[in-house]
Amino acid sequence: MNSMSPPDDLALPFRAEASGVMGRLVRLGPAADEILTRHDYPEPVTRVLGAALALAAMLGAALQTDAKITLQTKTDGLLDLLVVSCESPGRLRGYANFDKVALAARPDITEPELLGNGHLALTIDPGGEHDRHQGIVQIDNQSLVDAALIYFRQSIQLPTFIRLAVAKHFSAGAGQERGWHWRVGGLMIQHLSADGGAGLPDRDILKGDGTGREDEDDWERTRILAATVEDHELLDPTLAPERLLIRLFNEEGVRAYNPTPLIAKCNCSRERLAGILSRFEAADIAEMVEPDGQIKARCEFCSTSYRYAPEELMLRASAED
Repeated sequence: MNSMSPPDDLALPFRAEASGVMGRLVRLGPAADEILTRHDYPEPVTRVLGAALALAAMLGAALQTDAKITLQTKTDGLLDLLVVSCESPGRLRGYANFDKVALAARPDITEPELLGNGHLALTIDPGGEHDRHQGIVQIDNQSLVDAALIYFRQSIQLPTFIRLAVAKHFSAGAGQERGWHWRVGGLMIQHLSADGGAGLPDRDILKGDGTGREDEDDWERTRILAATVEDHELLDPTLAPERLLIRLFNEEGVRAYNPTPLIAKCNCSRERLAGILSRFEAADIAEMVEPDGQIKARCEFCSTSYRYAPEELMLRASAED
């Protein structure tokens, strides 16, 4: 190819030409680092949140304008709540709630132990007047990937392979770029119907005969090739996404489509949070006042803090009444 996609912060759709298997490759650098560093969670929680960001990005890459997909886990584990959303076009945010004291005593806890038992919910909001769709599957001491695979198998009966990777990498750049930064990567392929790729704009054929054969043998062959991907390949900022696809599916041939840029973006604002706080009763608002006479509120998704005078919220509440 004459040109390659930027190596970071994108979701790249592709098709294995020989089998017709569709997939998405996600690479997150600065966007993931901004979200994960801002929260500064313990490493086990950070890794699960990073994996959830990659999963939401892969699923969200197919959304239409103004649509949103939300991934949420609710369990009895030390990580009892995880919420990640991807809003079209590629705006990511997420946060987690966990038992800080118990987790501090278990620094080597595994992901299945961290999640425990509960459920994973995937909610798609198409936007506008369209109805939301939600699928829920059980989590039984499993990883996030295992729970997602159950969702695809049970809820939409779609054979799926997923590999996610989260790690800190050292950058030798200058200034703020120098140092350790979080990187996230993900690969997903799915066995769609024969017309599952219809309507996608052509971008380039990396290699292949384009026969488009599709059967169970083709799926299994492509899945085995996908399973050879290494974590460092998903995370390597010097390896262009298209190059990785060639490396994995050279025998199949790959057609890559236009990538979706990904960014860390929260939709909170001072005005929006004030609207939520003003719905409380006057007595409740009074109890929120801190010694300095201000009310402080923080967005769980992006950790941005806002300050309000009680009178401001009271006046807003009166105006809304």
